[in-house]
Amino acid sequence: MISITEWQKIGVGITGFGIFFILFGTLLYFDSVLLAFGNLLFLTGLSLVIGLRKTFWFFFQRHKLKGTSFFLGGVVIVLLRWPLLGMFLETYGFFSLFKGFFPVAFGFLGNVCNIPFLGALFRRLQGTSSMV
Repeated sequence: MISITEWQKIGVGITGFGIFFILFGTLLYFDSVLLAFGNLLFLTGLSLVIGLRKTFWFFFQRHKLKGTSFFLGGVVIVLLRWPLLGMFLETYGFFSLFKGFFPVAFGFLGNVCNIPFLGALFRRLQGTSSMV
């Protein structure tokens, strides 16, 4: 059984608030203050959930440096109050960082989803992405 520390529980809450503020800032036509606050909360919560060392290791692996530079560069651009450009950079960096995770997630959703059309769609999406 995996034990979850109090810091990890707090980190999940902070990450959730970060995602909420990012979505709310996007809904309010890319409000730079909400997006910046959401970015800071999301990164802080992620660090609390998986730990500082693992967060640093995840972002600064050699093959993920391009995605990391776009993601963190987007965060900096949002903090400098250029929210639209910053969110585009963050989105590209996010997809670049997690491209190896998407086939696994689509495969899981294809197996769990009992709706015929969605199950077939997720299985198809699983096969088209590369694991590299």
